[in-house]
Amino acid sequence: MSKSFKNISVVAVATMASRVLGLGRDMLVTMVFGVESLASAFYTAFTLPNLFRRLLGEGALTAAFVPTLSEELKARDRRGAFALVNQVSTWLLVVSGGIVALAMALLALFPRAAGRLQAAGVESDTVQRWVEAADLGVILFPYLVCVCLAAAFSAALQTLGRFVEPALSPIWLNVAMITLLAGGAYGGWAASAGGAMLWLCAGALGGGFLQMMVPALALAREGWRPRFDLGVNEPFRQIVRLMAPTLFGSAIYLINISVSRFLGLSLNDSAVATLNLATRLMELPIGVFTVAVSTVVFPLIARHAAAGEWTQLAGSYRKGLRLILVINVPAAVGLMVLATPIIRVLFQRGAFDRGDTAAMAPVLVVFALGLPLLSFVNIVLRAFYALKDTGTPVRAAALSFVVNLALSLLLMDRLGTVGLAVASNAAILVQAVYLQRQLTRKQAGLAFLPVMGDLIKVVAAAGVMGLVVAGGWHLWTMWTRDGSVVTAFGLLLVIVTGIAVYGGLVWTLRIEGRDDLAAVLEKVRARIG
Repeated sequence: MSKSFKNISVVAVATMASRVLGLGRDMLVTMVFGVESLASAFYTAFTLPNLFRRLLGEGALTAAFVPTLSEELKARDRRGAFALVNQVSTWLLVVSGGIVALAMALLALFPRAAGRLQAAGVESDTVQRWVEAADLGVILFPYLVCVCLAAAFSAALQTLGRFVEPALSPIWLNVAMITLLAGGAYGGWAASAGGAMLWLCAGALGGGFLQMMVPALALAREGWRPRFDLGVNEPFRQIVRLMAPTLFGSAIYLINISVSRFLGLSLNDSAVATLNLATRLMELPIGVFTVAVSTVVFPLIARHAAAGEWTQLAGSYRKGLRLILVINVPAAVGLMVLATPIIRVLFQRGAFDRGDTAAMAPVLVVFALGLPLLSFVNIVLRAFYALKDTGTPVRAAALSFVVNLALSLLLMDRLGTVGLAVASNAAILVQAVYLQRQLTRKQAGLAFLPVMGDLIKVVAAAGVMGLVVAGGWHLWTMWTRDGSVVTAFGLLLVIVTGIAVYGGLVWTLRIEGRDDLAAVLEKVRARIG
C-alpha cells in the first residue's frame, strides 16, 4: 500500500490547491456580487452543466470505465485500452454536444414564459431570478462538453497510475475564473455588475477548455492518439451496460440538486448563494483528503475485485475508510465550533456584510454535521462500483431524493435556508445507512463493524478537541478587539492548537491506521514545503 499512500498524498496536495483556489474564487464572487440574486442565478446556472457532468462524466462513466479499462489494459495492453478511450470520448462528444444544443435552446425560450408565470401567480421577484439563471445557463452550458471529455481522459490516466494531472485539472478552471472576474470587476474591463458576470462566465468556459486539454496532453504523452471512432465493441458494450443503472442514479441526483436549487431560488435572493458557499467550505476537508483517498483506493479495490482477492479488497477498503473518518470527523467539529469567525474572515467584505455572515453561520453548522456522512458515501459508492454493482447506488439515490424533497418542502417555510440544509443532511444519512447495509450483505468482509471501535475513539478525540477550540476562541474574543487581522490570527492559533490536541489524542488512543496517516501527512507536508 506504500505506493497507494504516495499517490494519495500527491492527489491530496493537488486537490487541496484546487479547493483553496475554488474558495478564493467564491470569495471574489461574494466581494463583487454578495449573496444577492445575480450570484444565486450564476451558481444555479453553473450547477446545471456540472450536474450533467455527473450524469455523463465523473459519476456513471468513471464507475463503468475504470474497471473495464483495467480489464482491457490487462488483456490487450495499451493499444486496446487507447482504442477504448477513443470510442468512449467520441460518443461522449456526440452525446454531450447534443445535450448542450438542446439545453441552450430550451433555456433561451424560458424568458418568454415569464409573463405567463406571473399571470399564474408566481411572484415577480422569483420569476426574475429564474430568468437570470436561464440567461446565464445559455452561456455556461457548453462547459459540459469540455468537462465530460476531461472526465474520460482523467479516468484513463488514473487507470494508468497517473494521478497528478487529473487532480490538477480543476485548478485551471479556478485560475481562469479568478483572473477574468478580477479583470472585469477591478481591472476596468466591465462597467457594471452584469458586465463583470459575463467575464466570470467567460472564465468558466476558458477554464473548462483547459480542464479538458491538460489531461488530454498527459494521455498523449503516454502514447494515446485521438481518433474519431463511433464503433461499438464488447468492452464498449460492457461500459454501456454498467452505466445504464448508474445513469438512472445520476439522473435522480441531478433532479435532486436541481429541485434544491429551484426551491432555493423560490425562497429568496440569497438562499442558493448561501448554500453554495457553505458547500464550498465543506469541500475543503473533503477535497484535501476524501477525494484523494477515494480516487486512489477505487482503482486498487477494482483490481482486487477483478482478481477475486476479497481479503485484500476488504483491507484496502477499511484502510481508506479509517483515513477519511480520522480527518473528516474533527474537520466537521471544527467547522461547527468556528463557523461564524471562519465566514467572517473568508467572506465578510465588499458586498458581503455582517448580516450575511449571521445568516450563513447556522447553515454551515448544519452542513458540517453531515460532512463525515458525505465522505463515507463517497468511498462506499466506490466499493459498489469496484464490484460492478451499479444498481444499489441507484436505489440509494432514489431513496435520498424522496427524503430530501419531502423534508425540504416541509422545513423551508419554517426554517428557511437552514431547513434546506437539514433536509440535505437527512437524505445523506438515509443514503449512507442503506448503502452500508447492502454492502455488508454483498460482501461480509466490507462490514462497518471492524471500523466502529476506531470511530468511537475518533469521535471522542474530536469532541475533546472541539471543547479546547471553543474555549480557546472564547478567551481570544474576550482578550482582543474585533478586526479582520486579529480574527484571522486568532483562528489560526486555535486551529493549530486543536490539531495538536487531536493529533496527540489519536496517538494516545492508538487508533488503527495512525502510522499510515502519519506517512500520508508527512508526504503532504514535504510536497507543500
